[in-house]
Amino acid sequence: MESNTQIIERNQLAQRQDDDGDEIDLLKLWHTVWQRKWSIATLVLVVSMIATLWANSLTPIYRAAATLLIEQNTNKVVNFDQGGGYNYNYEYLDTQFQLLRSRSLAERVVRQLNLTTHPYFDPRQQPVEEPPLIDIGALLDKFDFNKVVPATLPVDLEAEKAATEAEIFESVTQSVMGSTTIEPVQNTQLVQVQVELPDAALATAIANALANGFIESQLEASVDSSMAATNWMNSRLGELRIKLKKSEDNLQKYREAENLVDVQGVGTISAAELSTTSDRMIDARRQRAEAESQYRQVQGMQNNWERLASVPAVLGNPLIQSFKTEEARARAKVEELSRRYGAKHPAMLAAQSELSAASASLRSQVEQVVAGIERTYQLAVANENSLQASVNVNKSEIQDISRKEFKLRELQREVDANRALYDTFMNRLKETSATSDLEAANARVVDQAVIPGGPIKPQKSRIVLVATLLAGMLGVGLTLLLEVLSNTFKSTEDVESRLNLPVLGILPLLKNKERGEMARMFNSDTDKSFSESIRTIRTGVVLSGIDHPHQVLVITSSVPGEGKSCVSSNLAFALGHMERVLLIDADLRRPTLAKSFAFPVGTPGLANMIAGTARLDECVKRVDGIDVIGAGTVPPNPLELLSSPRFAKAMEVLKGKYERIVIDSPPTQAVSDAIVLSTFADSLIYVIKSDATHIPMVEKGIGQLLQNNAPIKGIVLNQVDIKKAKKYGYRYGGYYDYYGYSDAKHPDSMVTHPNVKPAKD
Repeated sequence: MESNTQIIERNQLAQRQDDDGDEIDLLKLWHTVWQRKWSIATLVLVVSMIATLWANSLTPIYRAAATLLIEQNTNKVVNFDQGGGYNYNYEYLDTQFQLLRSRSLAERVVRQLNLTTHPYFDPRQQPVEEPPLIDIGALLDKFDFNKVVPATLPVDLEAEKAATEAEIFESVTQSVMGSTTIEPVQNTQLVQVQVELPDAALATAIANALANGFIESQLEASVDSSMAATNWMNSRLGELRIKLKKSEDNLQKYREAENLVDVQGVGTISAAELSTTSDRMIDARRQRAEAESQYRQVQGMQNNWERLASVPAVLGNPLIQSFKTEEARARAKVEELSRRYGAKHPAMLAAQSELSAASASLRSQVEQVVAGIERTYQLAVANENSLQASVNVNKSEIQDISRKEFKLRELQREVDANRALYDTFMNRLKETSATSDLEAANARVVDQAVIPGGPIKPQKSRIVLVATLLAGMLGVGLTLLLEVLSNTFKSTEDVESRLNLPVLGILPLLKNKERGEMARMFNSDTDKSFSESIRTIRTGVVLSGIDHPHQVLVITSSVPGEGKSCVSSNLAFALGHMERVLLIDADLRRPTLAKSFAFPVGTPGLANMIAGTARLDECVKRVDGIDVIGAGTVPPNPLELLSSPRFAKAMEVLKGKYERIVIDSPPTQAVSDAIVLSTFADSLIYVIKSDATHIPMVEKGIGQLLQNNAPIKGIVLNQVDIKKAKKYGYRYGGYYDYYGYSDAKHPDSMVTHPNVKPAKD
């Protein structure tokens, strides 16, 4: 039995391999491509031959090119742009290129060269195609009963002929346009007019005709433009003359109606008067403000002259200051005498009389000053109002003059504009008349087209090279795609790299074999390669248990149809040549051994023995040197029988009688019987059908067995199509080489496992 440590290590290694599988293995991709190298080479060769034949069948095309220089037209007939000459830009060049591609130019060339009668373009001169053997369209027209043919209507042959000529002209024009290419020379004002046709001389003629026709069309357009400009300017000049005369008449009428002689001088005088009056009004306004301030100071103190005497406007008067000084001196004298004399003293009376006289004088003077302030304020207000009225009158006069001046200037501007426009058109008309016969074009031919020395296409070598490369890429892509879509085992390397399990051997594909014949293939020895493969598997099984012989061998697979029963029976026959062997059909659901060995219907087997309805000696049958126990009667509960103690006891009894017990187990993905049987096994062999069983299904089945500690010793890759594998490069070095052994000319090509020697009977 394999230890748990070994199982864990194997699972970890398998997990690491799964992780590595997420990465792109370039070497593996290379091997995949290399295995199908001959298929890819065949595809490339076939495509290359087809491309070569197709390229040789193509009509050679010649290219003729005429080079033009497109420059600014310095002799412009009519130029209304007063800002300078025309500067080249991309839009201008693109416009010229489109003119070279224009339909009108192509039609000009068709007419000039009379291309409608040229054999290459004229369909009437083309070789007549042979009619098909069966004209299906004509037959259908005969059976179209709904179609009405006006046989009595006259046919207008002239109209039909004209329509045909028009169609031919249209077709030739389209052909010329389609074969013409305008190719600008980068970073220059040069452009190549290229024509590609099967006829080199015709292509050259058309290219030169296009270049010369473009220049001629430019000259004709220039002359037509001059004539049109002259006619238009003559009519326009008459209109401008009438408009100028009308504007001059309007100007003169306005001057006479308003009696205007020199509006500018009158306006200047009025403006000077307004300025002087405005300055005077400003001074009067300042004076009125000062007078008003003084007036406001004294206005509220009319009944108190003493307070008026202290107002700054009154106190600032020199007389008031003088009288106020006299009053103060008299008051001081009264105060001084009052300290020495009484009120009745003559000196005191004289001083009192002097003080009264001074006060009366001061009061009188204060009243006069206040009256003067009031008069000054009234005069200032009157002066300001008078000046304001003068300013208003002057403004009104100036505004009236300005309105007249604006109207006059408007009329004058209209006259000036009409006169300038009239003079401009007159000058242009004279220039146009002087240069009307001057032909100017904006292009010239730099290089005339010459007859090309050889065709430019088809480029046969490039076509073949591209086709070869694409075929190679397609072949590699299909190879990788098929490899990705084919998720099966094809070689022993695939099995060992994906499952991390040794391959005990491979079995070749058996075609057209019956079930019974396949079960006895080893004993019949009709297929030497198959027999030798079974011996290789037998040797691997024997040597893998050299120290601890594997007495019980369980053989299973993922799904039915992979050949596990064939492997079980033939391996049992191979072991039976050396040991006492028992073959058990444990597939109680779909048994096959009884049919393969032609047991009679109702022959007891494993199910009868476990159920106790038959003895062991009744279930065992002798077949070609080995004992065989069939499945017996198919039970309703196979899994319960195999899990019962009676089956375990029966296995102990059988192990005591036989050296090898080979058990044919049900598939792992169908039922769980294989997991139960693996608990009785010393060695489990997993059978995989080559290029058929999906890898995830095998990985799942083996994973389930490993999780239940099944002793998986190796893999048998069954039904290998050796010839197909050899064709795609698969080799089985290290194992039995079918195609080497089967060919008598190569007897030494048989190779076995490096650690296993073929057993001999």
